[in-house]
Amino acid sequence: MDLDFSAEDELFRQQVRQWLEDNKPSEPRPADGPAMAEFDRAWQRRQYDGGWAGIAWPTEYGGRGLSTTQQLIWHQEYARAGAPYIGINFVGVLHGGPTLIVRGSEEQKSAHLEKILKGEEMWCQGFSEPGAGSDLASLRTRAVVDGDHLVVNGQKIWTSYAQWADFQELLVRTDPDTAKHKGISWVICDMHAPGVRVRPIPTMAGIPEFCEVFYDDVRIPLSNVVGGLNNGWSVAMSTLGFERGTGFMGEQVRLATDVDRLIAETHRRGKARDQGLTRQLARLKAEVAALQAMTYQSISLNERRGTPGPESSMLRLYHGLLAQRLGRISMEVIGQDALVMSDPEEEWTGPYLYSFSRTIGGGTAEIQRTIIAERVLGLPRAGR
Repeated sequence: MDLDFSAEDELFRQQVRQWLEDNKPSEPRPADGPAMAEFDRAWQRRQYDGGWAGIAWPTEYGGRGLSTTQQLIWHQEYARAGAPYIGINFVGVLHGGPTLIVRGSEEQKSAHLEKILKGEEMWCQGFSEPGAGSDLASLRTRAVVDGDHLVVNGQKIWTSYAQWADFQELLVRTDPDTAKHKGISWVICDMHAPGVRVRPIPTMAGIPEFCEVFYDDVRIPLSNVVGGLNNGWSVAMSTLGFERGTGFMGEQVRLATDVDRLIAETHRRGKARDQGLTRQLARLKAEVAALQAMTYQSISLNERRGTPGPESSMLRLYHGLLAQRLGRISMEVIGQDALVMSDPEEEWTGPYLYSFSRTIGGGTAEIQRTIIAERVLGLPRAGR
């Protein structure tokens, strides 16, 4: 593993820094509503038009075709510049699109990838269900083959930005009579199709980011099945690998920026003499540096293998735990001012409330630990 950036990488860094300085939005990202959706679409399109969307995506699908290392540099400079959160483009750009690149047909890639990078198609994820979250393979949303279509009935939950999405990466059970991991299909669902109903879920952070999605006789063409009928579990593992690994790379990098912001806030509020508080911050800064080293190692492995491996669960778990600790410490620093939340995204209170989801989304902390134990450490499977 080489932890040094090449001269070419450093030149790339300067180009990224200059472009972001010249082009990042001057106005804040709206926290919710149509204005937020339009802001996210426009910012994604500006990146595409400038040649900065899909850093590591193949050029034939609108990307730059660069290395994962250069993708990391992009995220580092993005965090440094304080550029906006990717928002409703998260699923499409960071794991829906990458899944299509490695598992989709040429027709599926041609139909969706460039539109995702342009901000013309928003995607959401339909994996979790009320009775199938941590045990995803227990999902019960059913799809029955009817001619050249699947007919889908069921329910999904915790679907981020479903109210704004055009398409969904959807897991459905297509063979109820086989082993639960073998009867699942990964399909592209048109969120505007008849029978799709979305209900936003307000959270304690004050933003209805999550949704329930209901499917009543929704017809999906068989040509929208990715990776083959009843082979969805394998495709879903590719998706989750991207989601837990490279998909959260930007958030891993931003965490270091947030720690530095909190340290500055501690000085601004005159609390830097609180030894207990400064010890917590020093430890947190050191552990974020360790997370960065783990990210570098993961990138080195990804560039040799082409897709994220089970080590991505280590990054996902560690990032979630550190983000929650950052949130708790920020409440100590802010004190009674934490009761006032003028902007859910920019103030400390909103991110603190949102941090509770960090060890749930993308697989709970318990699931991540099981994956690490079995697939990284080679320990016996749970329950055996």
